[in-house]
Amino acid sequence: MAQLITPAELDLLLAAGAPVRVLDVRYRLDKPDGRDDHAAGHVPGAVYVDLESELSRHGAPQEGRHPLPALTDLQAAVRRWGLRSGDTVVVYDDARALGASRAWWVLTRSGIADVRLLDGGLRGWIDAGFALESGAVEPEPGDAAVHAIAEPVLSIDDAAGFPDAGVLVDVRAAERYRGEVEPIDPVAGHIPGAVNLPTTAYMDGERFVDAAALAELFASVGVVPGVAAAAYCGSGVTAAQAVFAAELAGRELALYPGSWSQWSNTPGRPVATGAAPADVTGTI
Repeated sequence: MAQLITPAELDLLLAAGAPVRVLDVRYRLDKPDGRDDHAAGHVPGAVYVDLESELSRHGAPQEGRHPLPALTDLQAAVRRWGLRSGDTVVVYDDARALGASRAWWVLTRSGIADVRLLDGGLRGWIDAGFALESGAVEPEPGDAAVHAIAEPVLSIDDAAGFPDAGVLVDVRAAERYRGEVEPIDPVAGHIPGAVNLPTTAYMDGERFVDAAALAELFASVGVVPGVAAAAYCGSGVTAAQAVFAAELAGRELALYPGSWSQWSNTPGRPVATGAAPADVTGTI
């Protein structure tokens, strides 16, 4: 279940010497490598995590821009971060919990039991009056073990089975969903049958809106108890944020990691445009 931790709660854990490992997952499309930002200032003891090489792997275009990491690579990364069995893991970033949500999703689905998002991210920590430290953090290797992701993860064919299988939520900006613009991927539009709920709807700056508001938002696109639902985005990062938000609201979303980057790079997949799922449909 998705969990937030406040800056004050994290500070207490750190001050008490509790078994907690903090992970700095700063990542932006325009600056995917956040090492220099981490070195300039981070939550004390936080280890930098590279989203592109440790929470993803490099694959062919037909796999999407952020395929899930190989198990052996993820295991090596977890131990490099210093994670030990039984640790509480706190993840954060400085860009609306996008990188942090990807870390939360990958780790919880691969067997790390206690992973929490820092409420408000790095800005929340600073605004609460807590200090940063600078320089690289290189902990002693940990002993935590991970396993292959155990949650149902949608393949491209699974995604094609919606809407008959349930609700497929496209969490990209509305103009990308409608096919009016496409700044990254080769084709504009969305998966036929998908509904649109942009991530901006459930974020208030760096924080998630409250659980009741989240429940209403997801219900507005058909994500309600008892209905199968899944999310996709451009490359499987923002969709993890949607999964976290849904869990805060007591709802469940599966994840399509390949997302639009995989779909739009796969010949023969149909594409819909416009505000309604069935407005205009063509084929890649």
